[in-house]
Amino acid sequence: MGRFAQLLVKAASAALGQLTRSPARDGRRTGPASPRPRAGSASPTRPAPRPPGGAPHDVPSPGRRGATATDDADPGTFGAAAFDYAPNPDGDPDPGEVVWTWVPYEEHDGRGKDRPVLLVARTSGDGLLGVQLTSKAHNGADYLPVGSGGWDAEGRDSWAKLDRVLLLHPDGMRREGTALSRTAFDQVTARLSARWSS
Repeated sequence: MGRFAQLLVKAASAALGQLTRSPARDGRRTGPASPRPRAGSASPTRPAPRPPGGAPHDVPSPGRRGATATDDADPGTFGAAAFDYAPNPDGDPDPGEVVWTWVPYEEHDGRGKDRPVLLVARTSGDGLLGVQLTSKAHNGADYLPVGSGGWDAEGRDSWAKLDRVLLLHPDGMRREGTALSRTAFDQVTARLSARWSS
């Protein structure tokens, strides 16, 4: 089994574990879904203020703690997830959309930052896989430029971080009605597939 397939298996297993611990395991949402504007609406949604990386631990941020916490998807045990560009303004998170969630620092020392994440696939459970976006310019194989979008209030260009795949819970993120272009999504997923399939 390739690295990418193994990473998908791990993500699916983790998502199933979250479902058994989550009040939403029977299909009910535990909190209200954020309304999203239709594509092309006159007033795009702007991101809510985000706590800085060093904010106190009592600042609420979706995906920060508990059963809905964002975590690393293990590249060695991915499973039956498929890349599928499916943004839909229905209030639910979908691959192709950019959401905001707490992303733990790679040191896993309790620190992290509220960041935009591109959703790239669903797991076989309720989870989603995503890659972090950054507005800091990067070169090299670990980053891919994806342009700008409504996820950045200043309209700055962004880069997808390809060397780290995240596992997100549907209730551990803020949906803000922003999607990446199909072309950029396909470029990201092609690079992810090539990177994690070997």
